[in-house]
Amino acid sequence: MHREVLLIAFLAAMGGPVWAEDAKADPNPEEIIRKFAAKEAEFAKARENYTYRQTFRIQELDESGNVRGKLEMVSDIIFSPDGKRSERVVRAPVSTLKNLLLTPEDEQDLRNVQPFVLTTDQIPNYLIRYLGRQKVDEIPCYVFAVKPKKMEPGQRYFEGQIWVDDRDLQIVKTYGKGVGLLKKGSDNQFPRFETYREQIDGKYWFPTYTRADDTLHFQTGPQPIRMIVKYEDYKQFKGETTIKYGDVVEEKKPEAPKK
Repeated sequence: MHREVLLIAFLAAMGGPVWAEDAKADPNPEEIIRKFAAKEAEFAKARENYTYRQTFRIQELDESGNVRGKLEMVSDIIFSPDGKRSERVVRAPVSTLKNLLLTPEDEQDLRNVQPFVLTTDQIPNYLIRYLGRQKVDEIPCYVFAVKPKKMEPGQRYFEGQIWVDDRDLQIVKTYGKGVGLLKKGSDNQFPRFETYREQIDGKYWFPTYTRADDTLHFQTGPQPIRMIVKYEDYKQFKGETTIKYGDVVEEKKPEAPKK
């Protein structure tokens, strides 16, 4: 994200380092990773068959924390009658941002990094280190540090921490930032974000809320920003493709701070 570029890699300074707790009581971390990656692959496939509404709002702040400019967009992720997935913009007021504009890297982060999914085929691309146990709104979780092993040009990656429900073995929270190779001399800046998931249809944990609240340190000076992304009204697409669910589990919802 350039100084003149709108940040869509969301950050939230509400998270923090996680310390291992009672690691000796846990199963083999490699086994946990194998199982939750398989569950994440199921989730990723299932989400491709859901419609939902996505709302994001970016606010550019001045030195006193007052809103100086903002951008907001509401869009529906839908299916055409022939089953093709597409995005339809519902509302997009004129942007009043003064210093920030959207970059291709920001768009990639919005689509793939903020709602981070770590599936079986992605495991070889990341270094994953077990940190221990921690609760997310009373939900017992395994916590892992994640960072890319190697970065390829044009690709965006997640770097940070993930919280995995110790029963459903799916990611329920992520805290980190988007990373990738940038052109020499680029002043793109990508803030830290925090994403929460909730159970949908009593089975899969879908992203529902992302928050970013940080200061980006450009070469020309610091720029405070605030961003919120909401994913709402998930509905399974009733086409020829159907999704088979296993046993319904008791619904649990990590409570994210709402703006």
